[in-house]
Amino acid sequence: MNVIGVRVELPSNTPIVLLKEVNGAHRVLPIFIGGPEATAIALALDEVETPRPMTHDLTAAIVDILGAELVKVSVTDLRDRTFFAEMTFRRGDEEFVLSARPSDAVALAVRSGCPVYAADSVLAEAAQELPDDEPNEEVVEEFRAFIDQVNPEDFES
Repeated sequence: MNVIGVRVELPSNTPIVLLKEVNGAHRVLPIFIGGPEATAIALALDEVETPRPMTHDLTAAIVDILGAELVKVSVTDLRDRTFFAEMTFRRGDEEFVLSARPSDAVALAVRSGCPVYAADSVLAEAAQELPDDEPNEEVVEEFRAFIDQVNPEDFES
């Protein structure tokens, strides 16, 4: 999954994080999150450095100083409209998994650059297929041909 951004769902003004499938149908998985987590994810995606470490920056620093690394985040389940996630850490030859809210897990994943996954069952239940809004190459070539042939005088009234 790619973390494609944080948006605000209207009219409720509730933040959501959007995860998009890298392979397959390229569905988008929207997960409602809290405001502080939305800010943390957005700042990390925009590579903004705050004057003092925010909670997720501090957590990432603690993981690092303890000699561990976050190796993957997985959105594992959806029960009663609540998403569940797991974070897999590695320290030396040892791997351990911690349960987490998806928002916190994604905020740490963005900071560490580790991959984010979602279970097929979660995608089947909650992901949405979005229309392909990118023009295909044929349309782009037609537009380029038009631009090459047009003159500014063509638009005079």
